[in-house]
Amino acid sequence: MKFFVDTADTKEIADLAATGLLDGVTTNPSLIHKSGRKFLEVVEEICGLVEGPVSAEVVALDHEGMMKEAAILRKIADNVCVKVPLTVDGLKTCKALTGDGAMVNVTLCFSANQALLAAKAGATFISPFVGRHDDVGFDGMELISDIRLIYDNYGFDTEILVASVRHPIHVLQSAKIGADVMTAPPAVIRQLFKHPLTDNGIAAFLADWQKTGQAIG
Repeated sequence: MKFFVDTADTKEIADLAATGLLDGVTTNPSLIHKSGRKFLEVVEEICGLVEGPVSAEVVALDHEGMMKEAAILRKIADNVCVKVPLTVDGLKTCKALTGDGAMVNVTLCFSANQALLAAKAGATFISPFVGRHDDVGFDGMELISDIRLIYDNYGFDTEILVASVRHPIHVLQSAKIGADVMTAPPAVIRQLFKHPLTDNGIAAFLADWQKTGQAIG
C-alpha cells in the first residue's frame, strides 16, 4: 500500500518524506486555506519535496474552467496530479486530461457506482471518503470493499486512494481489503508507529544497558 499524507504543511511533509515511507501528497482548498499561504506557491514547494504524485485540486465547477485551471497546475511540475470532483463536468475533465497524459485524482467519492464511473473516465486515482461516510451512518470500509471487487472484476487500472482516514484502524482495514493507496493527516501516520509494548521494550533495554556502564563508540 502506498502512503500519501493529506496536508499542505510543508514542514510536516519534509519530515515524513525523510523517513522514506511517503509516496505522495494530497491537498485540497481547505488545507491550503489552513496553511495561510498562496496556493500555487505551496503546491510548487510540495512537488519539490516528494517524487510521487501531489494532488492539487481545481476549484472551477464547469468543464472549461477546470481545463483552464488544470493547464496552470500541470505547468508547476511533472508530479502534479490534478484533482477534480466526482461530477459530470469533473469526469468529462478527467477523461480529457488522462487522455492527454495527465494524472487525475477524482475526489469526493461516496458510492461504488461513482467509483465505477470514475474508472470508466480513466481516473488515475479514485478517492472514497471513508471517515465522512462513517459520519453519516454508513460503513466506509464496505465502500472500499465494493470498489475493490468492481475494479478487480473488470481489470480497471484506477487506484483506490482511501481518503478521510481518521485513525490507524482505517489504515489497517484498507490494507487488508487491498486498497492501493491511503492518505491521512500527519498525526494519523505518526500514530502508526506507536505501540505501548514497543515503548516498554525500549525503556527496558535502555535500563539494562545503563547497568552495563558501557557506551557504543
